[in-house]
Amino acid sequence: RHINGFAAQLDEAEVAVIRKNPMVVTIFPNEERELKTTNSWDFLSLGTNGAIPPHSLWKKARFGEDVIIGCIDTGVWPESSSFHDQGFGPIPKRWKGRCDNDNGASFPCNRKLIGAKYFYEGFVNKYGRRKHIVDTARDYNGHGTHTLSTAGGNFVPGASVFGMYNGTARGGAPKARVSAYKVCWPACQDADILKAFDHAIDDGVDIISISMSGVKSNYYDSAIAIGAFAAVKHGITVIGAGGNDGPTPGTIENTAPWIITVGASTIDRDITADVHLQNGVRLKGKSLWRGVSDGRMYPLVRGEDARTHSGSPVNASACEPGSLDPNKVKGKILVCLDGSVSPMLKGETAVGAGAVGMIICNHPTSTDVNIHHHVLHTVHLNYTNALAIYAYMNTTKNPMGLITSTKVEHGVKPAPVVADFSSRGPNKNTPEILKPDFIAPGADIMAAFTEAQSPSLLPSDVRRTKYAFMSGTSMACPTAAGVAALLKAIHPHWSPAAIRSALMTTATRLSNTNRPILDGTSSFEGTPFTYGAGLIRPNLAADPGLVYDLSLRDYEMFLCAIGYNQTIMKTFTNNYTCPLVKPNISNFNYPSITVPPLSTGSSVTVSRVLKNVGSPGTYVAQIHQPLGVLVSVKPNNLQFTKIGEERKFELTLTSTKNATSPPHDVYTFGDLIWSDGRHKVRSPITVHTTAASNDIPKQLNLGTIINL
Repeated sequence: RHINGFAAQLDEAEVAVIRKNPMVVTIFPNEERELKTTNSWDFLSLGTNGAIPPHSLWKKARFGEDVIIGCIDTGVWPESSSFHDQGFGPIPKRWKGRCDNDNGASFPCNRKLIGAKYFYEGFVNKYGRRKHIVDTARDYNGHGTHTLSTAGGNFVPGASVFGMYNGTARGGAPKARVSAYKVCWPACQDADILKAFDHAIDDGVDIISISMSGVKSNYYDSAIAIGAFAAVKHGITVIGAGGNDGPTPGTIENTAPWIITVGASTIDRDITADVHLQNGVRLKGKSLWRGVSDGRMYPLVRGEDARTHSGSPVNASACEPGSLDPNKVKGKILVCLDGSVSPMLKGETAVGAGAVGMIICNHPTSTDVNIHHHVLHTVHLNYTNALAIYAYMNTTKNPMGLITSTKVEHGVKPAPVVADFSSRGPNKNTPEILKPDFIAPGADIMAAFTEAQSPSLLPSDVRRTKYAFMSGTSMACPTAAGVAALLKAIHPHWSPAAIRSALMTTATRLSNTNRPILDGTSSFEGTPFTYGAGLIRPNLAADPGLVYDLSLRDYEMFLCAIGYNQTIMKTFTNNYTCPLVKPNISNFNYPSITVPPLSTGSSVTVSRVLKNVGSPGTYVAQIHQPLGVLVSVKPNNLQFTKIGEERKFELTLTSTKNATSPPHDVYTFGDLIWSDGRHKVRSPITVHTTAASNDIPKQLNLGTIINL
């Protein structure tokens, strides 16, 4: 098909023999990948209070009509209302895919859900045939249904979670066609991922969304990177999750420049409840519970104070299974520290011990507070409020409290905030490429879910719901994929690189307070390593004015620039020979400018090419200088007379030494903006101001961040 290779079960001796074959380019193990898990569309200005404004990209793109989105994940729950086909016309003739068990009553595909395939050979070769391996693309996990409906789910009025939070559920491209490629059982093996990419390309998808962990090292060892390259060669835009290993620097995943890498942000909606203490103090937290508070005060007990006779205080403080004495918990509200085990498992433990409610308290290194589908009345407090409740309990003989009913708050400020879990740059694999590319809503996202299990994921939980909340870059990824589908609908001839450029250069670094987006971890201003180019703005991305485009040849030159030899190149592309002079990776036509490293007094010049995709005009350059770096652009104005016209420019960056210069071994940040008075084409500038090392600098937040 489109990826030249095969999967096989081999011992070390057999691998050694095959490796000697001159026709073999690379051999890599069948690695396992991890999954990365409706107000967001209003937050992105596609809708407003249930209405769709005239300027909305939804209207311009006819809701993504007939664009085809493929999702490589855990499958799909086909009966979900998010995939109903009322109002859809015939399936596009260009579609070559199928629905496994097509037209069968056990798996009903239709004119909306036009494809569903499953791949498990890689999983079976590693783990053997398990009971849960069923010959179907049906989703028994929920992750795949959630991501697919986030990207392309239809309008569903009256959607709710356990009968709460009624509203209209919809994906980013509600009129797009969708296809599911099941590769996770729940582990996701490289062999199955590669096969899914191959089928998706052959089937004729326009967009691929893949919400699972990707390569952090060599691209030629990554099924996702190899599969995505093959897709992009065929004009398919690939969106990948940036990973959930934040806030640690250098954890960003799916960093290949042909993948659009998405970080996660919050939105301006919170689902909350309060803890009322008997001393009159009220503490706000996150909550997702259907029940109504009875308004009664109950005794509070900390997990460590309710441990079994021989139990560990540390285990009990986190309310781990088997650590609590029911005689000390029954009839009380249990106070547990976050971490160690999942919040839902803490809740199951609390119910088993007889608790009437639970309060989860964050510790200093965990500032994210996300909602979960708890099995008892629960509220999750941030670290500041956790300190307050512990202070009260430490100074009160018989502490009492109550948890209020859950309420929904809109217009929360500041928003967005970069989610604590969202993986951060810099890009350890290729430091010259800024990742993530941008952020999109990924915290507490409501979308369709499987009816095969509870969203708490607890076997003991018999509740079922058609919609559920999930958080992760897994949710940000399909959000961006839905927007990419809208752009594809109105600009069918745009390349994947043009779509990325439009999303990046029109993104914002401002929250709804008109102040810089905050890093959720520290409440300090974020940097391009936390949010890339910023929060996507779909309506502006529809008309970016100019784009930084890339061709297959550009990607091939990139592979040459990072030192891949002719043999490795064959993993990605055939019949291409690198030039004798190694290309300069700094000139790769990316929508951001990243320069590592630059020593004091030294200069570097990089070039870029802009393509006009709008009306004729003259664009003038404006530079917001990074701290301690002087940036100049030549020429400083670009004139375009027609669509498709290209103009080249050069940036010269010089590290300076003066009283305001930063210390060595830090990154510093700025912006380049091209404007014709109507469009603003903004590119982040990132400079590593040292020549001593390529290691991740110890300080990352120093720099000048100018926000537009």
